[in-house]
Amino acid sequence: MAEFDGKVAVITGAGGGLGRCHAIEFAKRGAKVVVNDLGGRVDGTGAGDAADRVVAEIEAGGGTAVANKASVSDPEGARSIIQTAVDAFGTVDILVNNAGILRDKTFKNMTIEDFDMVMKVHMSGTAYVTHAAWPIMYEKNYGRIVFTSSGSGIFGNFGQSNYGAAKMAMLGFMNVLALEGASHNIRVNCLAPGASTRMTDTVPGREQTAAEPPAERHPQLVSPAVLFMCSEDAPNGAVIHAAGGRFSRSEIVVNEGVDLGVGATYEDLKPHAQKLMDMTGAKPRERIRRRR
Repeated sequence: MAEFDGKVAVITGAGGGLGRCHAIEFAKRGAKVVVNDLGGRVDGTGAGDAADRVVAEIEAGGGTAVANKASVSDPEGARSIIQTAVDAFGTVDILVNNAGILRDKTFKNMTIEDFDMVMKVHMSGTAYVTHAAWPIMYEKNYGRIVFTSSGSGIFGNFGQSNYGAAKMAMLGFMNVLALEGASHNIRVNCLAPGASTRMTDTVPGREQTAAEPPAERHPQLVSPAVLFMCSEDAPNGAVIHAAGGRFSRSEIVVNEGVDLGVGATYEDLKPHAQKLMDMTGAKPRERIRRRR
């Protein structure tokens, strides 16, 4: 319990669903929490007081929290989220980038505006808030950052090209920042959650029929993975999957491949197609050495 006592945790998109559960779990363990949420609809339009309600819930349980209602997709708004933490608590130790929207359609039927908006909220919004927190963590030689990815990006999901692209981009962003922050004790990881939330209700076939999500799909079952990735002994550069109380890790691996030498042509490669595509014995690729 003492591990998070006094730590300052910023959770974006914490007005409901996964973010709310993360915020409550950190607060239970003594963290001071910034609850950020625009309070809008699942498609990113509108605004509301969801953040205030979660703050009230945390305070009723004896915890400490403040609200921020800025949009992560606005650079000034993103900076204000971190400034709220500094103004209220003096610093930021933990950042969980959870805010997101959905505008699902097949790529053929999707507008470029819907593609861009989902990318802006998920990917650019994550970058904006992280960019504001990074100098503080770098200076103090301590930081724990979580990006929220998804199986829709890692493995693909029909009708979610915008969402999937943004979620897979999280892995590339994580891979670089895990290298750049390592020398300053900043650890960056990706969460791939599975839970029933207001967002998943918009996906055909996943609608909830009850006010509460089913026990096996409750978002609070994802939060232990987030706390693990923000702990003193957190990994660095890991993708952790969490759903229904089951936790696992995925990683990109590379096979032995085919070495045809300089000057190889398509005609040289074609006879080796089977070996090229064979993933038997594939292993993780060693990370590129960090540049100072």
